[in-house]
Amino acid sequence: MSAAKTPTPDAPDAPETGPRPGRLTAAAALAALEGLALVAAGVYILVMGLAGDPDDRQQAVTGGVTLIVLALLPLLAARGLLRQRSWSRGPAIITQIMALPVAWTLLQADSLAIPGGIALAVVAVAALVFLLNPETTRALGIRGPGNAQKQK
Repeated sequence: MSAAKTPTPDAPDAPETGPRPGRLTAAAALAALEGLALVAAGVYILVMGLAGDPDDRQQAVTGGVTLIVLALLPLLAARGLLRQRSWSRGPAIITQIMALPVAWTLLQADSLAIPGGIALAVVAVAALVFLLNPETTRALGIRGPGNAQKQK
């Protein structure tokens, strides 16, 4: 049996030594929620495409599989955020930026999609606020421009 490797403080993916801030945990939870919602929607579309009577079965299956694959981005980002990995903030921010036009489109509908658009917009904006917070940035070990450590 081999012992688990512990990250060294000099490793770029090493988590900060302090406790995980609540804002970082909240951002991870929101990213995970979005990922799970994408998986649920993808599975629903996939099952309805295979078991139901869609107009175009191939399009339904493709749409369902696409949503499930797209769910990997926020789910991996959420996992990375919980482990305080600096790389995870980028995919999490991209997910929120992609969610905003979707929310806007849902808000333009004349249907029950409007509450979904409101919920998605609130989640995306809240997650962006949490992800861009200086406390979160410090916990992830991200240094801003001009703040990088000087090489010896």
